[in-house]
Amino acid sequence: MWAAVGLSLVVLLVTYITHWITQWRNPKCNGVLPPGSMGWPLVGETLNAMSPSYSIDLHPFFKKRLQKYGPIFRTSLAGKPIVVSADPKFNSYLFQQEGKLVELWYMDSFTKIFKVSEEIKVAVVHKYIRSVALNHLGAETLKEKLLPLIEKTVVKTLASWSSQASVEVKHATSVMLLNFGAKHLIGYDAETSSDNLSDKFSKILSTFLSIPLNVPGTAYHNCLKDREKITTMLRDMLKKRRTSPDTHRGDFLDQISSDMDKEKFLSEDFVVYALFGALFAGFHPISAIMSLAFSLLAEHPAALEELTAENEALLKNRENPNSSLTWDEYKSMTFTRQVVNETLRLGNVAPALFRRVLKDIPVNGFTIPAGWTIMVLTSALQLSPNTFTDPLEFNPWRWKDLDSLVVSKNFMPFGRGSRQCAGAEYSRVFLATFLHVLVTKYSWKKIKAGRITRKHVLGFGSSIHIKLTEKKN
Repeated sequence: MWAAVGLSLVVLLVTYITHWITQWRNPKCNGVLPPGSMGWPLVGETLNAMSPSYSIDLHPFFKKRLQKYGPIFRTSLAGKPIVVSADPKFNSYLFQQEGKLVELWYMDSFTKIFKVSEEIKVAVVHKYIRSVALNHLGAETLKEKLLPLIEKTVVKTLASWSSQASVEVKHATSVMLLNFGAKHLIGYDAETSSDNLSDKFSKILSTFLSIPLNVPGTAYHNCLKDREKITTMLRDMLKKRRTSPDTHRGDFLDQISSDMDKEKFLSEDFVVYALFGALFAGFHPISAIMSLAFSLLAEHPAALEELTAENEALLKNRENPNSSLTWDEYKSMTFTRQVVNETLRLGNVAPALFRRVLKDIPVNGFTIPAGWTIMVLTSALQLSPNTFTDPLEFNPWRWKDLDSLVVSKNFMPFGRGSRQCAGAEYSRVFLATFLHVLVTKYSWKKIKAGRITRKHVLGFGSSIHIKLTEKKN
């Protein structure tokens, strides 16, 4: 008797699990879903997407599925049903449908790390932060104030590097960028502070596509601990600014602190995590690109030679060769900006943009259900042979002949339109200034070649180490 009962329970359990898996792999849809696979219940295909790749090429997870299913396919990542799109026309259409068919969205692990609450629309957060950031990092501020300060920081940093036997580029550039951004935005002084922001921030990046499981020993749990240490420091700084008017500096922290009395959604928690996000965005993407630039230029001497010639010509044309880089000079650095663009294209530091579907969207005979997430795979566009001949080849000269309309639809290193990162021009200026000082004052050799590692973003499993040597006039 008990054997029969046990067998019945097993049959019921197997039937239930089979039904559950079938439902997971065949979600409900008012139409036909795009082709693809939902993977296993709960985890979906997250583990495959998170496996490391050791190439500058598109991650194999996406490349294989694009080849198998076409430019639009479905999957499940971090517990969410997702449609991945590498279709330029459809992506362009999506960006025109902001607030109608789709809205800005981030992965759950991102929103939890950065404390974006459900009560506050992500679009509202983005719009406000972008507006404030442009006041302090936009083109006018760069032109009138920041450019000479950036150059001064780069000069000081590279001089320090030249006195060292070896420099690990990713870490060293991260420290430079974070310290400069934190000083300008919130008045943080790395030389006097007991808190090492760069080390804490560096540990956080790896959790963005992870399953947000707060269990001791997991990367996500450790990330939250580092986050709390940083936010405690930021909270103390915010309270000091609000209670001590004599400490005001007219920076990002002052503006957002002042706006707390005008905007209801600007709670203390919101402001602290807004500061946290702004600081993070200001250092990681650019430091990864700087590291990649060292590697690419070392492997392409013709590009390095033309880059050096253009920047040395700027010095020769000045009345005073030691004067600071001007905005007009920056704008005239055509090949330098081509090198920046090409490195950004290959680097793909922001490989995807996310949008949440508000209403069912028909596309190519399929239907993307409301509530799903669309991942606009910008990395696939930037490495597409349909737009970029020999897409894995470092070729800065290609930018001379590319059509601007084609570029706008296939090259989005900082997003697009009203959702473009507010730090886009800041990043470009910092990169160009860094290269300007580097090639006019120094030469370098690789002590240890870095090994590119891609998960969801560009990284270096084995970091690039260089020896910097000052040029003799």
